[in-house]
Amino acid sequence: MLNTPLGRLRAVGFAEAVSFLLLLGVAMPLKYMAGLPIAVRIAGSLHGVLFLLYLVAVAQVMRAHRWSVDRALGAVVAAVVPFGPFVLDARLRREAEAA
Repeated sequence: MLNTPLGRLRAVGFAEAVSFLLLLGVAMPLKYMAGLPIAVRIAGSLHGVLFLLYLVAVAQVMRAHRWSVDRALGAVVAAVVPFGPFVLDARLRREAEAA
């Protein structure tokens, strides 16, 4: 899966989506309800690194698969919407199966 640009995008997208959900669903409540701001610092840092890797992966796929700017922007927008990368992954999987 990690041998192709599309496989790397799918893998990094999954990790980025999970980190975003952990940030929103676990770290933020821990910060505001339990007074543990370190949770947001750790989860936020991890999410930030994964988001940057996601952007690199989108750029690689854009170049390798000749994605349009609109399609690449759609992939980036998917990353800022909770569960968005999961939806994008399902679409990419369906396209790969059809090809």
